[in-house]
Amino acid sequence: MHVAFRSNASVLRRLHLNFELIADPTLAEMGKNLKEAMKMLEDSQRRTEEENGKKLISGDIPGPLQGSGQDMVSILQLVQNLMHGDEDEEPQSPRIQNIGEQGHMALLGHSLGAYISTLDKEKLRKLTTRILSDTTLWLCRIFRYENGCAYFHEEEREGLAKICRLAIHSRYEDFVVDGFNVLYNKKPVIYLSAAARPGLGQYLCNQLGLPFPCLCRVPCNTMFGSQHQMDVAFLEKMIKDDIERGRLPLLLVANAGTAAVGHTDKIGRLKELCEQYGIWLHVEGVNLATLALGYVSSSVLAATKCDSMTMTPGPWLGLPAVPAVTLYKHDDPALTLVAGLTSNKPADKLRALPLWLSLQYLGLDGIVERIKHACQLSQRLQESLKKVNYIKILVEDELSSPVVVFRFFQELPDSDPVFKAVPVPTMTASAVGRERHSCDALNRWLGEQLKQLVPASGLTVMDLEAEGTCVRFSPLMTAAVLGTRGEDVDQLVACIESKLPVLSSTLQLREEFKQEVEATAGLLYVDDPNWPGIGVVRYEHANDDKSSLKSDPEGEKIHAGLLKKLNELESDLTFKIGPEYKSMKSCLYVGMASEDMDVAELVETIAATAREIEENSRLLENMTEVVRKGIQEAQVELQKANEERLLEEGVLRQIPVVGSVLNWFSPVQALQKGRTFNLTAGSLESTEPIYVYKAQGAGVTPPPTPSGSRTKQRLPGQKPFKRSLRGSDALSETSSASHIEDLEKVERLSGGPEQITLEASSTEGHPGAPSPQHASRSEAFQKGAPHPEDDHPQVEGAESLR
Repeated sequence: MHVAFRSNASVLRRLHLNFELIADPTLAEMGKNLKEAMKMLEDSQRRTEEENGKKLISGDIPGPLQGSGQDMVSILQLVQNLMHGDEDEEPQSPRIQNIGEQGHMALLGHSLGAYISTLDKEKLRKLTTRILSDTTLWLCRIFRYENGCAYFHEEEREGLAKICRLAIHSRYEDFVVDGFNVLYNKKPVIYLSAAARPGLGQYLCNQLGLPFPCLCRVPCNTMFGSQHQMDVAFLEKMIKDDIERGRLPLLLVANAGTAAVGHTDKIGRLKELCEQYGIWLHVEGVNLATLALGYVSSSVLAATKCDSMTMTPGPWLGLPAVPAVTLYKHDDPALTLVAGLTSNKPADKLRALPLWLSLQYLGLDGIVERIKHACQLSQRLQESLKKVNYIKILVEDELSSPVVVFRFFQELPDSDPVFKAVPVPTMTASAVGRERHSCDALNRWLGEQLKQLVPASGLTVMDLEAEGTCVRFSPLMTAAVLGTRGEDVDQLVACIESKLPVLSSTLQLREEFKQEVEATAGLLYVDDPNWPGIGVVRYEHANDDKSSLKSDPEGEKIHAGLLKKLNELESDLTFKIGPEYKSMKSCLYVGMASEDMDVAELVETIAATAREIEENSRLLENMTEVVRKGIQEAQVELQKANEERLLEEGVLRQIPVVGSVLNWFSPVQALQKGRTFNLTAGSLESTEPIYVYKAQGAGVTPPPTPSGSRTKQRLPGQKPFKRSLRGSDALSETSSASHIEDLEKVERLSGGPEQITLEASSTEGHPGAPSPQHASRSEAFQKGAPHPEDDHPQVEGAESLR
């Protein structure tokens, strides 16, 4: 993640106070060094932004370690180059972390921890115990977890692995002595929700050394309730079956805000079930942050009665490099020590130091305010999206959830969410799957567009098994880091509303585009549901092998030329070429379209332009072959003419000295016998008329090449592939009136709009065809010098060949 240090001198002065008042000189010097280091990095980052594209002189190439060492300025410059040296090569991330004053306190904690570790053992023990106890007490009181203990860890899943060890030691008394042998007769079972984080079960098995059959995946609701909540009735049935098989139900992981959509399990009911069967209940999720607020939903409040919970205060409060926290309740210190939840090492206790400093700096009001602000942002977005058509919210039944998940869709009355373009009674399973993929592609495009337009929103595009591709807004994980405000949410809603017409029109024009392509000769419609445009088309040239799936060089050349021609038209459409997702053949991908798009003109232009490119390519190939054969034929005829001249003049005239004397006494009057090649007629002719009449013949005039595309007359300023707005209210009274009058005058002179189109087509002709005046010239190629004594073939008109 790209990090931008945004602070000024006044902020640093307030943060680091007045170091002259600190009695400990080492601590004061450390604070000053941190202040100077942060200022240097900020100044370097500011210069980088001002240079706007100038490459930093990077010294990050590894080399021999300098014997004399380097100063702090050089080392920090190296760090700066390593952080931002590749910005010209790789696109910057749109998310810019805002490290405020509380972030500087967390950074100071890491430096302070290294200094504290140098104290003597007694002072270090007292200080680390105080830091650990204070942080644990504050967190338990803020998040309503009474009489709890805390374990601080860098890896978010590490706390759950330690809790599993504690549960194993608690349920298997001989585990310390016999080890895994006690697990053989009665295998432990860990229950995970189907909506749990991906890879969590595999991580637990790897850390605990348990086989994968020890994991039991509990399905979510299918009939009643949220489809992202654990099915409690099915869980109870699974527990009873495991007990009958001689297994030991060990631990259940519940969600207070699933990783995907932020739904909360029925923790109260799950707690009763765990107490009934002696199962350890562990809760995790982003919704645990709401326990710090004054009003908490009953489902989340039930998490305070669980056996343990894992929280991530770093993202919630915008604190960098702050450890995650696992709160738990257990009375046996020996078991917690064996499980690794407690440690006698001061370095382990110092993990809480950055959080200890940051919590004191923020205070209770600051902590609550940040969490409350994130929840208000999600509620603001949810209320705004309810008023937007074609947007479905997946958490409407959970008003207290700080996560908003939405997607674009079109719904028919009294039916399931499907697309209006496909009638419901005629839709098959394959059609439903195809439309599902098409909707996923549109939602993926919408999410990427919104991320670029509103980077402060922190949106995430994700794929859900039941709903498909959705867009997630989770301000509790991003708002404090990105500095998201209410204005950003309003801008996000405005951007969604601005993109909806394009999404709807693209969805509606897909079927029309498919029909037009299938009805056009030479074009093949490619069904690619993952493309978020109106469709994919491929031009089938004469030598196209339809049964082959390999790449086609000739087709790639035609599609590359087609892409260049279409981009030169400067339309509102975006085009790209690439291989078909089922084969390696090149295709043309047509992007998103507005409702005024003329699909018929678009398809006709694609077909005509591709056909023109293919014809021009074949014309050049044929012309090259004809010219080559003509030159060979001319060489043969000239060789015969030279032999005839030799017989007529005699052998003596060919001797250099004797021939000159004979020619002086008896000159020979001979005409230049060259050859000219007529490109238009494709025939080889003699150059004798040219030297006799001193002029080149007109030759045969070919008929004008008919145009392969219809030229549509457009109003001034109208872009290609747009339907005419004449006769509607879309034209303004000032500018359109004059355009319509001029158009009517031309219609009266030409006999109607259809005649205008034909005349324009016949006048302009084919874009690549030569004009009749140009084609009527007899093109020739001269080979050799035009001296009368030089008997070489002429090939005139080299300019036309080039």
